[in-house]
Amino acid sequence: MASTKDRIVDASAELFRRNGYTGTGVKQIVAMAGAPFGSLYHFFPGGKEQLGEEVIRWSGAMYGQLIGAIFDPAPDVVTAVHDFFAGAAETLRETDYADACPIATVALEVASTSEPLRQATADVFESWIAGGSERFEAAGIPPARARELTIAMLASLEGAFVLCRAMRTTVPLEVAGGTMVGVVRDELESTPS
Repeated sequence: MASTKDRIVDASAELFRRNGYTGTGVKQIVAMAGAPFGSLYHFFPGGKEQLGEEVIRWSGAMYGQLIGAIFDPAPDVVTAVHDFFAGAAETLRETDYADACPIATVALEVASTSEPLRQATADVFESWIAGGSERFEAAGIPPARARELTIAMLASLEGAFVLCRAMRTTVPLEVAGGTMVGVVRDELESTPS
């Protein structure tokens, strides 16, 4: 059985993903975690903000593993980019548009109001950029361009999530994915071997 602290982190991650940081109360968190109210402050003396920072970093590491899980078994990076967007669309459909990116959800809410949470989201995004850049570099794309492509891919994904959730369709992810596939294919064709 998971420890009380782990249950609090897990419950917070799910609630933040679904309701956002500001839309989630500490009473909801401990109720979902099946934990005594005081345990949240025992494990996170800095309260909800400290908990939020840990949840962001933990969730970010979990979601960051998707880059390797999708890119590494793919036969090439073009296929990987397609699969990256297709998998995101499938998750949205399966969860009735409830599960998008928990990091972006929190970043949009707190980037101007909480420096520790802003920094945590920035660190997570930077780790994702590093992971994507590695895969593009391994395909022969120069480092600076590999970083740009990864930023474009993540920005396209996050923006498409917003549109998909609002419009209740995966068309924005399909369009963004198709565009990024074309950009990566063109980049590979123009990169000297």
